[in-house]
Amino acid sequence: MLVPPTKWKGYDKGGHLFLPSYVMRTHGVKDQKEAIKSVPRKQLRKVFEALDILGGTKWRVNRRVHDVVETIWSRGGGIAGLVDKGNIPLPEQPETEDPDEIQKWKWSVKKTKKANRELHAERCDTELKLSVARKMREEDGFYYPHNLDFRGRAYPMHPHLSHLGSDLCRGVLEYAEGRPLGKSGLRWLKIHLANKYGGGIEKLSHESKLTFVEDHLPDIFDSAANPVDGNCWWINAEDPFQCLAACMDLSNALESSSPHGAVSHLPIHQDGSCNGLQHYAALGRDYMGAAAVNLVPGEKPADIYSEIAARVLDVVREDSMKDPATDPSVPLAKVLVDEVDRKLVKQTVMTSVYGVTFIGARQQIMKRLQEKGHITDDKLLYDVSCYATRVTLDALGQMFQSARAIMAWLGDCAKMIASKNQPVRWTSPVGLPVVQPYKKYKNYMIRTSLQCLALRREGDAIATQRQKAAFPPNFVHSLDSSHMMMTAITCKEAGLHFAGVHDSFWVHACDVDKMNQILREQFVELYSMPILENLLEEFQTLFPTVEFPPCPAQGNFDVREVLTSTYFFN
Repeated sequence: MLVPPTKWKGYDKGGHLFLPSYVMRTHGVKDQKEAIKSVPRKQLRKVFEALDILGGTKWRVNRRVHDVVETIWSRGGGIAGLVDKGNIPLPEQPETEDPDEIQKWKWSVKKTKKANRELHAERCDTELKLSVARKMREEDGFYYPHNLDFRGRAYPMHPHLSHLGSDLCRGVLEYAEGRPLGKSGLRWLKIHLANKYGGGIEKLSHESKLTFVEDHLPDIFDSAANPVDGNCWWINAEDPFQCLAACMDLSNALESSSPHGAVSHLPIHQDGSCNGLQHYAALGRDYMGAAAVNLVPGEKPADIYSEIAARVLDVVREDSMKDPATDPSVPLAKVLVDEVDRKLVKQTVMTSVYGVTFIGARQQIMKRLQEKGHITDDKLLYDVSCYATRVTLDALGQMFQSARAIMAWLGDCAKMIASKNQPVRWTSPVGLPVVQPYKKYKNYMIRTSLQCLALRREGDAIATQRQKAAFPPNFVHSLDSSHMMMTAITCKEAGLHFAGVHDSFWVHACDVDKMNQILREQFVELYSMPILENLLEEFQTLFPTVEFPPCPAQGNFDVREVLTSTYFFN
């Protein structure tokens, strides 16, 4: 929108000026719509206020980065994370009558065609994003109205080019209003650049990140001055276009007569480290879990992904030494032993608290192994992925026993409620009513003179297993959204320009120190509430005939330690 979105005042009152706008994406589920319409507007004050703050942040296209994207795209893409404009050539048919060879060829043709279809879809997606950037390029600024999913997580309502999107989207967007860096802002801009370069640099201490940037200043200046035809140091970054934007911003500052007075439009990110596990550690007052995910102060960031990878590697090495005659996993362990690293387990660790199933985790790990390209046999790849998944999930269970206990308790409560043919419902700490939408579907066959249509409609029966499996991750999402909204409101009161993507909070470089203080204080405020006790009380009020189990026992972690933890969000 070229003007600020209208303020939210009800379920369908706010957001766009003329287009239909709804505060929650209910996808036609009546229970959710009725729940949010039935509560008094005063109860939703914080939710509406947070959405108005997110929608009121003014953005613009970063023209220098956009020029670089367009140049690379016009030359065929294929670098800096942009999809290649060319298709993968189809394998040639072998000159043989051997049925096995013919079958292999057919299979490789099928895989190549599938890969080309995916490339085509990616090209279409890139074109959509760039078409919006081209259209908005000359505008002074624009706004993204926000609304919620049913758990309370906020999203921009625009579907293509937004700060919620990929590295490309984030690289070509910046704040419309600039602010002078100041001494702390210059420091945070350097740390942000190191984080966006990645490759293990993001796991270092702040001082080591600053040293990394100082050591690579010639590369940074070259990237800013000759991004396409220079040494292209920025292309090797994990988030290349965001890294390039930071290179340009830092070069402008350092080449000016007063670096501290240089005006920056770049949003600087502070991300939670494995945020789902942070919430579980705070819920269970679990000191071991809290230390693993940076709720406890430390000299450098604790890296849960590397720690789990190390545990997995120890088990795999141990298994590879066993007797293959008595243990069938030995050959798999021998294949896997050289493949285990942080990246292999990262996605599975990240999604474990959001209810990832064994099958989902296996697919994640299989994709990482495919990317490495060392295991070419499909059957072996599948077997190794199954083995790696089992070991990874076991390592997680041992390290986060408190989180597992809370997840099990939440699942048990959900099962009891669903057995009454009722959806699980609760109120988030900021007052948002949440209703899980999972019901069994009814299938209808509609016969016409031309064809037979199969339609699915939501029935009245509750899907018990889905209600149970989805409740722990959905509940944690409602907590992280509450933390984000509480932080957004307090940042606005402090005069900061705030943007947020779930567990990633953004402000101008000069305001990072202030936001860091605010988000820690809001986390402590959130977990000063008896969250699990309130949830149990709400369940007992809604379902007085059900005998719910007591809340899980809590540890001795003092959540106020977060206030002095440098790497809680970093």
